[in-house]
Order: sequence, then C-alpha cells, then structure tokens
Amino acid sequence: MSSKPSTQPLIELRDVVKVYSTAAGDFPALKGINMQVGAGEFVGVIGKSGAGKSTLLNMITGVDHITSGEVRVDANGSPVSVHSMDEDRIALWRGKTMGVVFQSFQLLPMLTLVENITLPMDLCGNFNPKQSRERALELLRLVEIEEHADKLPAFISGGQQQRVAIARALANDPPILIADEPTGSLDSVTADHIFEVFEHLVTDQGKTIVMVTHDQSLAPRFSRTLRIADGELDTDLVTEADSKPGGRRMK
Repeated sequence: MSSKPSTQPLIELRDVVKVYSTAAGDFPALKGINMQVGAGEFVGVIGKSGAGKSTLLNMITGVDHITSGEVRVDANGSPVSVHSMDEDRIALWRGKTMGVVFQSFQLLPMLTLVENITLPMDLCGNFNPKQSRERALELLRLVEIEEHADKLPAFISGGQQQRVAIARALANDPPILIADEPTGSLDSVTADHIFEVFEHLVTDQGKTIVMVTHDQSLAPRFSRTLRIADGELDTDLVTEADSKPGGRRMK
C-alpha cells in the first residue's frame, strides 16, 4: 500500500515519559519516546502485552496525563501541544481531530448502530440531526453494514461491531485514526476484513492511522512499523514494509 507523508510531521512526540505511581513504587511505562508520523501514513506499533502500547496511544490522544515531554499534533495547519490544554478543550479538540477505535468496541448497548455513530456528531455540534443520521448511514455503508443500522449492538457479530466502531470513529471526519488492538479479539478472516477497511481509509481517503498490535504477522501491511518493548521504541527497526513502495523508515 502507498503512503504520502508530508514534510512536516502530523504527529510528533518529543521525549515523552509516563510514570505511574503504584504501591510497589514508580513504574515507568514510557521512557523518553521520540517519534513522528506524517500525513497519510499507516503506522504500526508492535509489542507484547505490557510493553507500553496503549499508554503510547493515550499520550497521543491526551486521555491520560503526561509525566514529561511533549506531544504536538498539526492536524489543521496550526500545531497543538496536546497536554497544554485543559480537559474541556482537549476533549473538544480530540472529538474533531481524532477517531479512536478500541479492541473492545465500546459501543453503547442501549443505542442502535446508527445512534452510536450520530452521538459523537451531536456532542461536537458539527451536523444537525438530519445531517448526522444521513452521515451515519453513509459511514455504515462505507464499512458494509448499513442494513443493520437500526439494530442494537447485541444483535450483530463481533466483527460487525468493530466495523460500527470504525464508522463511529469517522463520524466527525477526523484526519487521524488511533486504533488500539482493533483486531485482537476477532477471528483471522474478520480481522483481515477490518484491516482492509483501514487500508482503504489511508489509500482512498488520505486518513492517517496509528495502530498498536501484538500481531507480528501484520508488520508487512503497514507503511511503517515500529517495535515497542519495556516503554522504549526501537527506531532502527526495518520491516518488510520498508522495502515496498511507500514503505518508510523512522527518522
């Protein structure tokens, strides 16, 4: 697959440290992470459980507080220092800038599929109710599940729920998607279909995706792959993707 990163990084982490205080003492989850992601890249971060993958995503999205360092995102032509904003500002910024896809889907069980997708649009106020429903149906069509629009999540399969979660992440048309083990709980065939949706979003819609996974076999399918272990990134990692057109190494 191809990627078209811009000269200026869309996402940049500078010496990012995250330390958790526990009863047993301080635990450094991230140890001075430096990384850049260009617009149009599909970056995979591979690591074992406990390596710091989810913490890394939490630093990018701003859902957890940083210990030291800086995360900058330049999604709208003006770079934002994510962790310099207060919680209200960061929540609104994140709703418009990033879509987050979770392994556990996190769909609201009492809402229909279309209502799960319209909710983030309603919260950000980007569309009126009629427009938000039309857009939600369009997104369900994109992930090939429109015929189930008015069902509750409990009445569709896990793979279908993940497709809805991707559609919800796209609700406000964010330039960036952050995916936390989105195929980890799916069978191999369904996981492959979900990955194809991500590839389509990058190649056809120009989205930028950062995805963490423990699945080593996915490495060749990313435009660039990094490995994380014990809270540190191996920025010298070369994967099969680097030898393909569009594959790029971390600089």
